[in-house]
Amino acid sequence: MAGHKIHEHHEKAADHHEHAAKHHREAAKHHKAGDHEKAAHHSKVAHGHHLHATEHHDEASKKHAEDHG
Repeated sequence: MAGHKIHEHHEKAADHHEHAAKHHREAAKHHKAGDHEKAAHHSKVAHGHHLHATEHHDEASKKHAEDHG
């Protein structure tokens, strides 16, 4: 059962990384077009997804350590 929770955190981290990548691509597109306000917005959203991914990674690592260490 604990392994299932760890798996969920890894899946959620991966999802957030994918969302972050999409927003980075949008930021690049808007920056290239000269729309720096939209580029900044997407960059900030990407950063938020990165932070959420890191939180899920940390939770997975913590649960793994609790289960095996």
